[in-house]
Amino acid sequence: MLVVVYVWKKQYDQAAAEAQRVIALAPGAAEGYWRLGQVLYTTGRPEEAIGLIEQAMRLNPHYPAYYLLNLGNAYYVAGRYEEALAPLKKALTLNPNFMAVHLSLAACYVELGRLEEAQPEASEVLRLNPTWSLESIKEFPQKDPAVVERIITALRRAGLK
Repeated sequence: MLVVVYVWKKQYDQAAAEAQRVIALAPGAAEGYWRLGQVLYTTGRPEEAIGLIEQAMRLNPHYPAYYLLNLGNAYYVAGRYEEALAPLKKALTLNPNFMAVHLSLAACYVELGRLEEAQPEASEVLRLNPTWSLESIKEFPQKDPAVVERIITALRRAGLK
């Protein structure tokens, strides 16, 4: 989907327009709602994103783990860390080696002051990718640099470098 290209190129307006076009062409297809939700939480509109991702999950009850990752990330961006835990943990039941989920869980646990739970998630990230570093976070699509810094700070506190 072209939305993915626009998101990773950080061309958020084009990404949103493309996702809305997908929804207009196929209003019963989950992927468009999920993609628009992804665009919205990366551009500072996490509350809207949560509703869209949940709608995608209703449209596709056999949704993949990355829907849950994005739902958890939307909750994280919204500052709703406790609520982010359930979808992130569920994503791991679908894909235990999903490194991005371990990153998100580590960050949420730090924000909740639960370092004893954050550190094993950080260790799991390094088990899955021993060369992973915080530098890679700067490449992730996220419009607000303050959100990126919040994530980096949390992951550093979890023990990642």
